Amino acid sequence: MAIDPDIALGAVVSKETYSWNASDVALYNLGVGAGADPLDSAALGYFDDNHPKVLPTFATVAAHFHDTEPPKVSKPGVEIDLANVVHGSQEVLVHKPIPAAGTATTTIRIIELQDKGSAAVIIEEFTTVDDAGEPLWTARSSIFAKGEGGFGGERGESDKVVYPDREPDHVIEAKTLPQQALLYRLCGDRNPLHSDPGFAEKSGFPRPILHGLCTYGTVCRAVVDTLLGGDVDRVQRFGAKFAGVVFPGETLRIKVWEDGSRLLITVTVADRDDAPALGNVVLTTFGHEA
Repeated sequence: MAIDPDIALGAVVSKETYSWNASDVALYNLGVGAGADPLDSAALGYFDDNHPKVLPTFATVAAHFHDTEPPKVSKPGVEIDLANVVHGSQEVLVHKPIPAAGTATTTIRIIELQDKGSAAVIIEEFTTVDDAGEPLWTARSSIFAKGEGGFGGERGESDKVVYPDREPDHVIEAKTLPQQALLYRLCGDRNPLHSDPGFAEKSGFPRPILHGLCTYGTVCRAVVDTLLGGDVDRVQRFGAKFAGVVFPGETLRIKVWEDGSRLLITVTVADRDDAPALGNVVLTTFGHEA
């Protein structure tokens, strides 16, 4: 059995301590499209040699930034072929601004298993503290495993975001680079789905696709730059579901609705008749209930 819920549910996947520096942060910022306009002086804050701005989405890569091997879906009670797995959703809750350099410890637990019949959803929680033991961020990530359902678990509840019945308050376009996936993979995600045409074809795609977390980080950055004055420290929570594929070089169309304390967002691919890319996107700022 690829998933044994008796072993997997509640299991500690790992606990590790790691460090990052200003150069790591600047490379991540490049990976999610910062600095596209060389005449935009405000964007230079993402590349300060000592104190670059740190997006909350950096939390998704910090622990494995220097990995050079493809990831494996091998966890307590879980053994799945990487080719059968796609990222389902991602959420980061920042407890305080992430420093440009630091040391942290992350504990990963499997907190939920959803049985969709023909597929399974595995949800993990990442609890991160700084070197003083103070909470730094909490993240949740889900993966969708094709062909791995049928183990007798619950289907899980719907958490669909309800968008206002009106035109968006803002529309932002963010163009990705043809080599965006090759750049972003230097941030520690060496999944060959994003660089190897043969592996991509085996997984059902005509060519390598952009990392979902690259799209996720690009959208967060674009919204911060356009609507929050470039102030990365205003973001407390940022979550999204991965709704479709983005190919490197395509343009993201980001629609934003203001909803009290939150920004509700959808993301589509402008080049392909607004094919969905991200859904259920919610950004909450500090000073409001997260």
